[in-house]
Amino acid sequence: MIPLTSVRPRRRLCALATLATLAACTPAAERAPAAASDTAAATEGYLDVPGGRVWYRRMGGGPGLPLLAVHGGPGGTSCRFAALAPLADERPVIYYDQLGSGRSDHPADTALWTVARFVDELEAVRRGLGLDSLVLLGHSWGGALVTEYLLTAPRPAVRAVILSSPLLSTPRWIADANALRAAMPAPLRDALDRHERDGTTDAAEYKAATDSFYARHVSRIATPPEPGCAGVAGNDTIYRQMWGPTEFRSTGSLRTWDRAADLDDLAIPALLVAGEFDEARPATLAEFAATMRQARVVTIPGAAHGTYREKPAEYQGAVRAFLRDVERAPAPR
Repeated sequence: MIPLTSVRPRRRLCALATLATLAACTPAAERAPAAASDTAAATEGYLDVPGGRVWYRRMGGGPGLPLLAVHGGPGGTSCRFAALAPLADERPVIYYDQLGSGRSDHPADTALWTVARFVDELEAVRRGLGLDSLVLLGHSWGGALVTEYLLTAPRPAVRAVILSSPLLSTPRWIADANALRAAMPAPLRDALDRHERDGTTDAAEYKAATDSFYARHVSRIATPPEPGCAGVAGNDTIYRQMWGPTEFRSTGSLRTWDRAADLDDLAIPALLVAGEFDEARPATLAEFAATMRQARVVTIPGAAHGTYREKPAEYQGAVRAFLRDVERAPAPR
């Protein structure tokens, strides 16, 4: 469900390098990055949000509608969105680390990890960047966050939305995960079932079976390391508190979260995109899209959950075509 899964969500990662970077930066200043991992001109900075400061990066600056990308998790990082740099030839492409992760502040107060506060954070980022007209892209948990953001209040600044391998209903996500598990080889399926039943999920056999699920449906295609991600840590505490121990088991505060019945209220153009082998199953996204007013679905052949990294050209092509269609349509009054 999140970029964090590419390093296995059960692993707790040290954030000391990130905190040291924060201490050396001027809070409100925008600066050129020391080393860019993309070819688009980029700036970085910090914004005040409820609970602390978040780090953001802006690439490009063409005349097209700005694209604000919201990463997965909860507790993931945004650094892999550098893969979207080719889209910055036509528009600003902006991404940020949610509070508690990556280069943003890492407060210890676990009461901050709620959907409502992350929604308020997204609005603070939009306002802080002065984005009066934009397109939102939410990947995985970011799709849930963007959906919640759009459904909780009028958002006239948002012209369109891209739901990238999105979480839109936890009950449906778990049902799909169970279906994918049922299609795994019997020894792996049995290992998952047995250790969950016996409470022995720390067993090496269970971890190996979990990794096998991830290799099929999360990170199916090997991708090169992203230089901008070096030393940038996710936050497993947030992941476990809000989601749970693995991609296919939700025990946290999101375990009953469900917006499937409300998607018709998204009255703006929407692109739903997923990989052929994605844990966010394309067939399910097609069902969701059928209940929406202006939605289209794109399936990226051969990819799993990491669509924009695994098949960048195909992903960028789908996003670029959608954005151009949005910009050709009359602006809402």
